[in-house]
Amino acid sequence: MHRSAPRLSRILACAAVPVMLVVAGCSSDSDDTKGSGSDSPSAQKSQSSVEPAKFAALPDACASIGKKTIESLVPKTKNKGGTPGRSSDTATRGSCSWNGLDDNGVKGSQYRWLDVGFTRFESDQSLGSGAKRAANDYTKQIAKAQATEGAKKVSAAPAAGIGEQATAVTYDLTKTSEDFKYATIVARTGNVVVTLTYNGAGYAGAKAPSAADILEDARTAAKEAVAAVGADTGDDAPATGKPSAKPSGKASGSADTTS
Repeated sequence: MHRSAPRLSRILACAAVPVMLVVAGCSSDSDDTKGSGSDSPSAQKSQSSVEPAKFAALPDACASIGKKTIESLVPKTKNKGGTPGRSSDTATRGSCSWNGLDDNGVKGSQYRWLDVGFTRFESDQSLGSGAKRAANDYTKQIAKAQATEGAKKVSAAPAAGIGEQATAVTYDLTKTSEDFKYATIVARTGNVVVTLTYNGAGYAGAKAPSAADILEDARTAAKEAVAAVGADTGDDAPATGKPSAKPSGKASGSADTTS
């Protein structure tokens, strides 16, 4: 009996070893399970990415409208190459304007002014896709044109055949004691918003241009400007990995269009 007692103690001690190992192993498995929670399907779904932006760069605003169109819409223009607007990042914002006075002596003069602005939006995880952000800005630019200070006879209508969506806003505005006819075309293509404004007036007794003619000319120029987006590369694919002219930023709003 005295010999069997130590032997029994050794057996019990050895039997306890695998039990401890098993407990330790279970504890380790539990910790691993907790640590892998971030890789669960539900976590991956919450981190889904937004749709990539379609265009990675903007065209040269002053080259976005053909020379023949400029000569036709803005006769006697001071600068056929256009006057570029100032921009801290031409990959996300750019604009250009032209103006000219066609002096016909005693028959009076005709004044015309044309401006085109481009704004590109990046896709952002917290702000949404570039296309969605552009669509929001598109709506804002239409409202901005309709709210032009001093505008009379304001009218807005869809402008079919220009980009993915477009609206034409027309109105009359009196400046320098002359009655100007205005047409603003706001269009969106992918993640880019194009805002084009064209206006004209008759001076020294010359007859003012008709609102219909101003609108039709604005539509012609707007089609060319929208077509210029992405035309340099002919790229309609997502812009992921495609370099921009300059590092792009998060833009909001559109380029200013003032006469």
